[in-house]
Amino acid sequence: MLEELQGKGLLIHHWDADGISSACLLLERLSDKNIDNRTPELGNYFLTEGELDEYSKYDFVIVADMSLPEDNILRLAENAKVFIFDHHLGKVIKEVYHNNPIIKGEDPDKYPSASWIVNDFLGNDVNLFSLLGVVGDHEQNIKNNETFYKIITEFCQKHNLSFDDMLKMVHLLDTNYKLGDKKAVEKAPRLLFEYNSASGILKNTQWNENLTKLNEEITRQLESPADEIDGIIMKKINTTYNIISTITRKVAWESGKNTVVLNTGFFDDKDQLYVRSAKNLESMILRGKALGFKCGGKKEVLGAILPKDKTDSFVDEIKKFLTKN
Repeated sequence: MLEELQGKGLLIHHWDADGISSACLLLERLSDKNIDNRTPELGNYFLTEGELDEYSKYDFVIVADMSLPEDNILRLAENAKVFIFDHHLGKVIKEVYHNNPIIKGEDPDKYPSASWIVNDFLGNDVNLFSLLGVVGDHEQNIKNNETFYKIITEFCQKHNLSFDDMLKMVHLLDTNYKLGDKKAVEKAPRLLFEYNSASGILKNTQWNENLTKLNEEITRQLESPADEIDGIIMKKINTTYNIISTITRKVAWESGKNTVVLNTGFFDDKDQLYVRSAKNLESMILRGKALGFKCGGKKEVLGAILPKDKTDSFVDEIKKFLTKN
């Protein structure tokens, strides 16, 4: 299907390890095509008007590991063939090729990352990049998925790697977006394509320097106290680094409780909100979208960008949802 594409193409991918790994797999398969790769403005789960205008010149567009708004997709589809490879919640967009088993009712545990979905679609054997996305989206929690932890363990044994090596590669790839370096994010998939091994990632000097800087900021933010209200961990941070998902993950996994984190420092006029819960968050994701917010996620994760004057009211709705029986 992809091999038959003609003209100039664009690959739009998420900025994290899963998105970068998915992009690497696709670029490898499409190495004979004229294709650019881009990530949205960091922190945006949508395309700006400027991006939509720029991207209208392409003959085909592939979206990997992002649940872009339907109106964005339909706008791209006016001039291009559009393909989506994703595992986030949303609805099927019938006007394009939409490969997302999760929104078609499949078990999320069988499709833990976009990289795994892409790799399966391409018919590849298990490889480093198919698994980096899995580890990136679940980190230590993937050990609870017996099937995939076995796959990862066997791969590591075969290639003389440890699970900690996989985690470090994920953290290194993620440094680019967390430091707000969009160009570095967009260079990363092609670097992976060149490295084609773990050692190149682990020895990347810039990414290792980035990681040291980020770990210092993450430690600083985690040291500031959080509140617990009705069994919910509530934490406010103020940082220009895009580390809200990392902070939320660490707090939630350490506490084992519903966790709501708000970052007031990334955007000038908006707030970042991130929620992790054992409760299915799909209804609140839909609620956020209905209110006009840029909102997305998976059953256990909600991420949103909120106008500052709407933040308190939406956080209150989430708190009520999380405490409701």
